[in-house]
Amino acid sequence: MQLEGLSLAAFEWNAALRGSAPTLLLVHATGFHARVWDQMVRRLPPVHVLAIELRGHGRSQALPFAGWEDFGRDLAQAAIALDLEGAVGVGHSMGGHALVAAAAAQPRRFARLMLIDPPMFAPESYLNRPPLSGEPHPAVGRKNRFESPQAMFDRLAQRPPYSTWDPQALRDYCVHGLRPAADGEGFELACAPATEGRVYDTVRRDAGIYASVRALRIPVTVVRARALDESIRPFDTLGSPTWPGLAAEFRDGRDLHLPDKSHLMPMEDPALVAGLIAEELFGAAPRAEG
Repeated sequence: MQLEGLSLAAFEWNAALRGSAPTLLLVHATGFHARVWDQMVRRLPPVHVLAIELRGHGRSQALPFAGWEDFGRDLAQAAIALDLEGAVGVGHSMGGHALVAAAAAQPRRFARLMLIDPPMFAPESYLNRPPLSGEPHPAVGRKNRFESPQAMFDRLAQRPPYSTWDPQALRDYCVHGLRPAADGEGFELACAPATEGRVYDTVRRDAGIYASVRALRIPVTVVRARALDESIRPFDTLGSPTWPGLAAEFRDGRDLHLPDKSHLMPMEDPALVAGLIAEELFGAAPRAEG
């Protein structure tokens, strides 16, 4: 999909249902790609599904970005290019943040949103944009090269947090998360560690995100995982980065707290996430817990 100055990849399921069934737009988290949704999609009732890959991720173009605002603007452009009309947006982590900005910029393109554990903090956190650290984020040092997708799977399957994932979801992550290395020797991550680190470094710098939150007039469900465990060092990668008060900031927001699930719940429990989305589409809104 060619946008203004940027090429993004997208995948589609059940294209024949477009117009006769709801359309879902799925947006992945930092470091992931569109095909991490595969196991969740196969558990959904018959609906039209699109999954997009943000810049620097998967098969999309790896252009520089200033901050998270760029992902929201890219997604708004993609919603136009995909000719969305009243779609249901489902975003995990960074994907949820991007959906809020995109839906505010293109309101008629979305009928409702589900934000799965988005890194969105209390409004005052954005008043003073923190300076970028001169130290590289730990993600920059992650292993970037593998002999094969199977070698990547074998390495990760016994290591947290990947060891908690649905095995087939982990295999999808490995198979679709690698590309042939530039030098022809093996494979490298489709989302370069330097890109992933840059995303994390700029997480608290989108000063306009709450203007987007308050502009939305559609139902928004915020799904939160367990709280951060401050005893885990250097930081808890599986705790929720979502401010507990976020849902109340939306005009029509609902909070769904799942304290027995982690930040990576779409890959850990695809059936659960498929069920939550089916409730959004065809049943009553999930009831908040806790």
